[in-house]
Amino acid sequence: MKTIKTTLLTALLSMTYAFAGSAAWVTDLNEGLVQAKKEGKPLLVKFTGSDWCPPCIQINKSVFSKTEFTSEASKDYVLVIVDQPSSDKALATKNAPYFQQHKVSGVPLVILMDSNGKEQSRFNPTVAPTVKKFLAKIDPKKQ
Repeated sequence: MKTIKTTLLTALLSMTYAFAGSAAWVTDLNEGLVQAKKEGKPLLVKFTGSDWCPPCIQINKSVFSKTEFTSEASKDYVLVIVDQPSSDKALATKNAPYFQQHKVSGVPLVILMDSNGKEQSRFNPTVAPTVKKFLAKIDPKKQ
């Protein structure tokens, strides 16, 4: 019985760790704006093609999915994903107006916005390919 409890606890902790990075991300830009206004934070909006764009997949793996990144970045920003996956046409269609509104012509792209949704800066996240470099790039003291 003790072995079963230990195994279940280990599995639960592993699942919690696996999903910790994604829990910090809001998947709807309008919801992110509401949260940003409520919390008085700017937004970090990641435009991506999560299942078809090799640079998007790589930067997600090396930076955005890391708990170290999400726990630090979410202290200063509301984190938002605007995705256009090829495997989910409904989500891609829902997010297409955001791509048009923000004149996103290529992914991956990060746009930093104030809490009202006004663009402050934009950049390709592959210029900061590690958690440490990315956090330094978005440091609010440097913005």
